[in-house]
Amino acid sequence: MARLEGKVAIITGAASGMGLAGVQLFAKEGAKVVATDVDVEKLINNTKEISENGGDLLVLPLDVSDQTSWNTVVDKTIETYGKIDILVNNAGIHIAKGILEAELDDWNKVMSINTTGVWLGMKAVIPHMQKIGGGSIINTASIAAIIGGMGDGHGAAYSASKGAVRSLTKHAAQWFGGDNIRVNSVHPGAIFTGLAENVGITSQAEMGANYEGRSALKPFAGESMDIANAYLYLASDESKYVTGLELVVDGGWISRS
Repeated sequence: MARLEGKVAIITGAASGMGLAGVQLFAKEGAKVVATDVDVEKLINNTKEISENGGDLLVLPLDVSDQTSWNTVVDKTIETYGKIDILVNNAGIHIAKGILEAELDDWNKVMSINTTGVWLGMKAVIPHMQKIGGGSIINTASIAAIIGGMGDGHGAAYSASKGAVRSLTKHAAQWFGGDNIRVNSVHPGAIFTGLAENVGITSQAEMGANYEGRSALKPFAGESMDIANAYLYLASDESKYVTGLELVVDGGWISRS
């Protein structure tokens, strides 16, 4: 039996990278997947193969920083599938500016997507999970929530936003454990995704070359499916007694710190 058979999952930031890998893997494992992103055209193009191959997929626009947008997605999910079992708060951005270089607009943009978006997602979904007796929420943080230096890519707001996600995850795990709602965070290290390509990195190996001596495992950078597999474990019943966990997927980077 597929590991997510019969479950309904919302995944944010699903047009590319870790979110897209999550959609592909969840659909393969039997979930009904609500794939969301602010870039709807890219989302449709990159997920159409899943539907063509028989996956049960609903594609919706979502600005994670907007409460009305969240409410629309949740209402449509309930209308279509009747429940929500899983939320993957994957959407995020990075601005490579430190404390002195960043402007207030940079700070607010990163925080609104990376942290406020996670809060709004949980706020919108948790009441529906309470109605069905439980669920799994997976929040994408970063090793930047745990260590500094190259781990945050010179992003002060990014580091702060992911640290907030780490703490917010533990808060939710404690307050909603009684509802059988599990809340865990995933902390990627160097992962070759579209964000890396946007800054001119063309391959996993090229990205890894920048992190040799930090990550312990070759090629010193992971790929999107490494994170999707972490999502899958936390979404599935295999982790039914796991909450408040920080699942680090970094090739051993933070073990050197």
